[in-house]
Amino acid sequence: MPAERSVLPTHRGPSVVAPAGDGVVVVPMRRRHLRGVVDIENRTNHRPWSLSLFQGELRMPTSRRYVVALDGHRVVGFAGLMLTGFEGHITNVAVDPDHRRRHIATRMLLVLFREALALDVEDLTLEVRVTNRGAQDLYRGFGFSPGGVRPNYYNDIKEDALIMWAHGIGTDEGRARLDALTDALPVALAELVVDRAG
Repeated sequence: MPAERSVLPTHRGPSVVAPAGDGVVVVPMRRRHLRGVVDIENRTNHRPWSLSLFQGELRMPTSRRYVVALDGHRVVGFAGLMLTGFEGHITNVAVDPDHRRRHIATRMLLVLFREALALDVEDLTLEVRVTNRGAQDLYRGFGFSPGGVRPNYYNDIKEDALIMWAHGIGTDEGRARLDALTDALPVALAELVVDRAG
């Protein structure tokens, strides 16, 4: 059965994906979330970002959008988007290893895609390790396809990065893909919009 969605308009802020079943919500990242974000970053990234780097990203609200997935008050995932004109770059997507297989990454990407659409972004790109097939499959579901390789991008582990692009995310086909991904989630979602200052 398709998920039910309602949209409350506002002038600012990304969507909040609020599932009816499992308690996980996706909200804009705030400074109060950074302890949990850095903990996940240190557990999942071989070259983790520092606290100060995340703090710097949050100080650029006109060109950055970051979200966290919360299970109650606990941060269980985070994702980021950097805006450059009509293009966007997914900077990172990470989920607490203890909370994987709950479609948390999919929910966060749905929020970032809808935020990009609201800002008239046409194309999105990202880098992913060439051996990370699971992440590549996730991204392909959002319309990303390979666009090149950055040799030795992850030089500390001697691994190349696959560059992936999702073009025309605002086309009818792109929007239908997002709706299908939302409908395929195992929990019914209510899609709300909240004020970024909240």
